[in-house]
Amino acid sequence: MNTATSRFHRLCLVTLVAVYFLILVGGIVRSTGSGMGCPDWPKCFGAWVPPTSVEQLPADYKEKFAQFRNKKNQKFARYLKAFGFESTANAILTDKSILVEADFNVVKTWIEYVNRVVGVIIGFLIVAVFVLSFSLRKENKSWFWFALATLITVIIQGWFGSIVVSTNLTAWTITLHMMLAFVLVGLLIWLYEQSAPAKYLPAGKYTRLILALCTLLLIVQVLLGTEVRAALDRVADLMLPRESWISEAGKDFLIHRSFSWAVLLFHAVLVYRIYKTSRFNALTVGLVLLILLTLITGIGMAYFAVPAFLQSIHLLVATLTFGIQFLLFLRLKTN
Repeated sequence: MNTATSRFHRLCLVTLVAVYFLILVGGIVRSTGSGMGCPDWPKCFGAWVPPTSVEQLPADYKEKFAQFRNKKNQKFARYLKAFGFESTANAILTDKSILVEADFNVVKTWIEYVNRVVGVIIGFLIVAVFVLSFSLRKENKSWFWFALATLITVIIQGWFGSIVVSTNLTAWTITLHMMLAFVLVGLLIWLYEQSAPAKYLPAGKYTRLILALCTLLLIVQVLLGTEVRAALDRVADLMLPRESWISEAGKDFLIHRSFSWAVLLFHAVLVYRIYKTSRFNALTVGLVLLILLTLITGIGMAYFAVPAFLQSIHLLVATLTFGIQFLLFLRLKTN
């Protein structure tokens, strides 16, 4: 690789690591209930540096920021209606709980603020990736177009993050926000892999197809996990002890738990298929360890009253698993 290409390759890796760090921070925000630590966006309580005590806020801060979010939701609802999502728009406009403001909590505010700062840093990193790809477009045009797609994705992700806040963490907005993170990870992995000398692993005829199915199953499992997360949020709002959260989550948890067996089974078949042609390699070993860690953290949450730190790790491991799956998909070549 020449110097410029090598620099581009390293920048893609740094940006990818930063995105994974943001996913971890986002998991901490979610598990600590800090998502509404800042009730507005992009500022936090109307300032670029958030307050450290409630005395720094006006007496009517709850009404003020509820009105701010209401205006944003009305605008978002018009967009939804324009694209035919009438019922979703009406649900946002008629759900009064969306406009309920939480009491100021300095810890939650600063957790959310750190989340946003990391997001801004990643935004600058992706701009740098795009600028470098532009200078390398004569070497490989596809790098430029994928870098442009990455930049557009992070812009949409930033804007949609404001919608997540304005709708008071509505479940479907959080899910879509997370899926956009998966898209961002996939784009960065493609740029990282394609900007380096090719590394191939021999594979059997149907191995890539099985891998694609495993990836699909993982994404479905993540979506099922968001349903469990929403159910746990509802249970938490009832002020029930954490020990009862899993039992109260009901069928959402049971479906998520049962589906994990399908994920495990198909990955066992995949690993066996890869082993037949490539023996053990770092990516396959990493995939096995991540799948096991996903199961262990899930079991830990089920049997140890859903500790907050395990929630963050569980989500991070799932996104790392997706990354390894996609990197494997790029490297496996049928004999």
